[in-house]
Amino acid sequence: MTKTNIIILISFIILKFILQYALVHPIYDLQRDEFLHLDQANHLAWGFQSVPPMTSWISLIIKFLGNGVFWVRFFPALFGALTVFVVWKAIEELKGNLFALILGATCVTFSVYLRLNSLYQPNSLDVLCWTLMFYFLIKYLNRNESKWLFYLCLSFAAGFLNKYNILFLVLGLIPAFMLVPERKVFGNRKLYFGILVAFLLVLPNIIWQYSNDFPVLRHMKELSETQLVHVDRWGFIRSQLMFFPGTFLLFFLGLYALIKYPAFKKYRVFFWTFFFVLSIFLFLKAKDYYALGLYPIYFAFGAVYLSNLLEKKDWTKKLKPVILVLCFVLFLPLLFIAFPNKTPEYIVKHPEYYREFGMLRWEDGQEHQLPQDFADMLGWSELARKVDSLYKTMPEPQNTLVLCDNYGQAGAINYYSKLGIQAVSFNADYLNWFDLEIPYRNIIRVKNASEVEKELAETGAFFERSHLAASIDNPYAREYGTGIFSFIGAKLNVNERIRNEIEEETTY
Repeated sequence: MTKTNIIILISFIILKFILQYALVHPIYDLQRDEFLHLDQANHLAWGFQSVPPMTSWISLIIKFLGNGVFWVRFFPALFGALTVFVVWKAIEELKGNLFALILGATCVTFSVYLRLNSLYQPNSLDVLCWTLMFYFLIKYLNRNESKWLFYLCLSFAAGFLNKYNILFLVLGLIPAFMLVPERKVFGNRKLYFGILVAFLLVLPNIIWQYSNDFPVLRHMKELSETQLVHVDRWGFIRSQLMFFPGTFLLFFLGLYALIKYPAFKKYRVFFWTFFFVLSIFLFLKAKDYYALGLYPIYFAFGAVYLSNLLEKKDWTKKLKPVILVLCFVLFLPLLFIAFPNKTPEYIVKHPEYYREFGMLRWEDGQEHQLPQDFADMLGWSELARKVDSLYKTMPEPQNTLVLCDNYGQAGAINYYSKLGIQAVSFNADYLNWFDLEIPYRNIIRVKNASEVEKELAETGAFFERSHLAASIDNPYAREYGTGIFSFIGAKLNVNERIRNEIEEETTY
């Protein structure tokens, strides 16, 4: 790698980090899912109901670093920057020139990955692990050295421990290899050694799943009943095009080159892998972002192919800066609407821009005034502040349970609370995090807006005193109207009721 190439690559990485922080308006809190992942650092295990253990290990590092928002956003930005780096190295491996390197890095940088890498979720590392597996496969096909198969298996193990989504890549690779001469890889004994090592690495998580009656299956069932049922297959395909508005043509060039470009003949397995994986996602009615791990490596193929086409004539060489500028310009519309860099008031006044890209449609299939992710980044610090205020007034606060309706509420309170409150819920992993050694006498109940009116009647009878103490006032928050109730002096055994509820939830 030349000095010029190194400087340009470092510039892309620095730009990536700057953008990840600059594209979030300070009015927004963290996002709902981020709170759950951060709280996993306090309950380390080999698995959780919705994700494997990797996120909890990263959350533990964030906790050691002070648990600040800077570090929460640092790690997804880091994984995004590493994805750019791997794509750069893949283009080098494909013998791409400087223009191909810059084009590939531009395509990955100015794309939906900017949004993905602004959220502390397993998705950023998931994309990186998919890209690493593809990269090591290219290295193996080029050099026929078994060590690259071993690294591929290690990348799978890391990806599996981060998000089970990477299994779909393997399910696509296996039939794809059966269609190409490179199927002889299945006769390589060292491949099976790598598979064995990968299996041993993920085995603790598999044992955890087995010991806990495979909660991932319950989670998938819940997703299919509440969210995936609203997924439209044509909407899934449209979303793939919208993810890369200025660069999807380059992706198609990459696919085309895998069939027609002689220099890419030995990489034809990549062509079939894309269609097998996408077919699986379409069949399962998966969420559109599940497929995002597919694309970075195909931009590498497209960039190398296009750069070679442009080298054939003098006039086509002059198109290179135009193409780079065009990639950025075509992405500009999304830069202004796909990120929480505008206030909620602005979005409500200009809904047409967001509606045009389908961003106001939530998982419930209905349109709302803000994109769902943005609404999921509001009201949380307000909730924690009001719970803290109520907690200070409770008699015997040490015997007060803060019980929430969902994991977002519980996680936000635990993250933003100034009193060290540890809220819980019968939702997601919080179901396993109740401290039943404490004899609870009082409850601060955080109740979803749709059920606020009946809460006093249903629960108040079991306590000496009860009232609605506060609610979420931010009209733009998804949690708008969420009630905060005070229940003092239990007339029943609260701990026993909790145990019964946990048993019912886990049985279901």
